Amino acid sequence: MSEQKAGLKLGWLWKLGRWLGLAIIVGGIVYQIKFAPMGVQGISPTRKTVVSEVMGTGTLEARVSTTISPKIAGRIGKVLVDQGDKVEQGQLLVRLDDEELQQQVEIALANVEAANAALGRLLADKKRTIAVLEQSQRHHDRVQSLKVKNVTTQDDVDRAVESLAVATADMTRAEAAITEGQKSLLAAEKTLEYHRARLADTLIKAPFAGLVVERQREAGDIAVPGSAVLTLISTDVLWISAWVDETEMSKLSVDQPARIVFRSQPGQSFPGTVVRLGRQADRETRELVVDVQVSELPENWAIGQRAEVYIETHRQNNALTIPLIALHRRDNIEGVFVNENGNARWKALTLGVRGREVVEVQSGLTERDVVLLVPTDVTTLTEGRRVQVR
Repeated sequence: MSEQKAGLKLGWLWKLGRWLGLAIIVGGIVYQIKFAPMGVQGISPTRKTVVSEVMGTGTLEARVSTTISPKIAGRIGKVLVDQGDKVEQGQLLVRLDDEELQQQVEIALANVEAANAALGRLLADKKRTIAVLEQSQRHHDRVQSLKVKNVTTQDDVDRAVESLAVATADMTRAEAAITEGQKSLLAAEKTLEYHRARLADTLIKAPFAGLVVERQREAGDIAVPGSAVLTLISTDVLWISAWVDETEMSKLSVDQPARIVFRSQPGQSFPGTVVRLGRQADRETRELVVDVQVSELPENWAIGQRAEVYIETHRQNNALTIPLIALHRRDNIEGVFVNENGNARWKALTLGVRGREVVEVQSGLTERDVVLLVPTDVTTLTEGRRVQVR
């Protein structure tokens, strides 16, 4: 019986010890949370320039780009430039095989010469016809005067009238022949002009000064109107066609400065300027295109390469700033915790321009305040929590 009582007593003592140990652990945790100083990093607000930016992602494009293709179908004789070559306006780029067209020009030229010769013969015939007509007219007039004096016969009068009529008809026929000859000459000249134009179309020249970025055809290929032989761009205006979220639209305007970061050189920014805003948003992504002209390019670049643009929307010089990571939100009000005699105190802030890493503080802090940065393993500070600033 005494052994049973001893066992019960030992069991009770074991339970008591276990609950006491648990209470000590919980008390330690509560002490650590409520009373032990939390190690935090403290920073002081600093004055610097704050820049607010809108970010977009896009590709490098040329404002003016064209596909070089022939006006006529033909076999390519020679491609005189390659991708990466700079060309001047009017420079010969591609030559088509022109042997057949040369023959057609020669035939058309011979037809013009033949039409000219035929017209010359018709003009000479007209001069002869004019002479015959004038002679017939004089003879007719003489016979008519003699008839008045009754010194000629009616047969002579009839023959004179007939002769004048025949000469007049010959004159009309000669003039019609000349008109027809002139039309034939004009048709021959137009045909020659047409074949010369087709011959000229075998020489494909640069419509503007620029850079050849792609070569799609080689000598011997058959090219038809609309088929690409080369792609030519003007390097006067190169821009990033960037997609920007439509919620940022109200912040954007033409001539805003921007910086461009190419993915080939992520550690370097290049200057740019907003030159055009899109007026149609994508109905699925809810983004619109903003064209940012590049003022300076990397040494190596390519049309179509991706880049990020950061468009400056606001700038505040000599602003009192804190890091964005120091901000906390309480009841939809943004603020920070500051060190006040070793305790964390909440301060609501009035904020201004937001940059990528810092934000302008318009009111609520001074340069003498020590702002607390909460450790990453702690969700938040509490009002009055003891802190140990590092």
